[in-house]
Amino acid sequence: MTHKSRIFDFRDESKVLRASIAATLTVAVVGIILGLASGSFSIMFEGIYAIVDAGMSLLSLVVVNLITAYAQSTDLPPRLRERFTMGFWHLEPIVLAMNGLMLIGVATYALFNAISSLLEGGRELQFGLAILYAGITLAICATVAAIETRANRLIGSDFIRLDVRSWVMSGCIAAALLVAFGLGIAVQGTQFQWVSPYIDPAALALICLVVIPLPITSVRRALSDILLVTPADLKQRVDEVCARFVAEQDFLTYRAYVAKVGRSHNIEVYFILKPGGPPRAMAKWDALRDEIGEAIGGDGPHQWLTIVFTEDLEWA
Repeated sequence: MTHKSRIFDFRDESKVLRASIAATLTVAVVGIILGLASGSFSIMFEGIYAIVDAGMSLLSLVVVNLITAYAQSTDLPPRLRERFTMGFWHLEPIVLAMNGLMLIGVATYALFNAISSLLEGGRELQFGLAILYAGITLAICATVAAIETRANRLIGSDFIRLDVRSWVMSGCIAAALLVAFGLGIAVQGTQFQWVSPYIDPAALALICLVVIPLPITSVRRALSDILLVTPADLKQRVDEVCARFVAEQDFLTYRAYVAKVGRSHNIEVYFILKPGGPPRAMAKWDALRDEIGEAIGGDGPHQWLTIVFTEDLEWA
């Protein structure tokens, strides 16, 4: 399989996000221009929505670059490394939560505007320009979503996963607008022409009702990371490994602390030794630590693993 295309590098998270930002800004500019020209609030909403999304994607890109630079010990200014000795993984869930909450906020505001417009009798618009926008946007959304989905099979990024969801969401919006505006043209000159002014605000209201719940899952997951909620599966794996080594090494017990912060796994394990046990050379403790780390698995730049041996339970 070819890993690169002229638009995307399928192995580079930051390049995928940069290309997505460029496409998002294109949709935003086209949406605002054609929204103003056609008189469609639903199109202008999608343009504004795209600008917010692009801004958050740009922030995500900055965070990705910081995380990558810290994890790989490259291209990170010494001052930043000194000020953020624990890395930048904690920024990832913060940005994801902000992204989701902002998108929910924008959609909620647009919903109230749509309801207000419906109550005021709707608005007339140029359906031809509106259909042109919906068609262009649908094609862009489908293309970018497909390419990003393929790229993320290799990368496995939460940022890209959320971005794909955003493109799919935008594509569904464009498809719904295409149908709605097509209906608007179809009723012109018929006895149902009276519904024409209501099509745009009704479409906007329906879009908002669909859009508002979509980021909730990502926000909930991000808040779990921010609050350091322990992942049950990771904790179970660590407990199984630690319990086995306690039995094998005749330790007294252990304490394990586990959290997922963005793409990083923070694991701290304290093995409590029996008082007065036989001394061991430091090299043997290090070898045992390596063995435990290999058993826990997941060794990589995004795992923070601490293993401590002590006889004092208070240190755990």
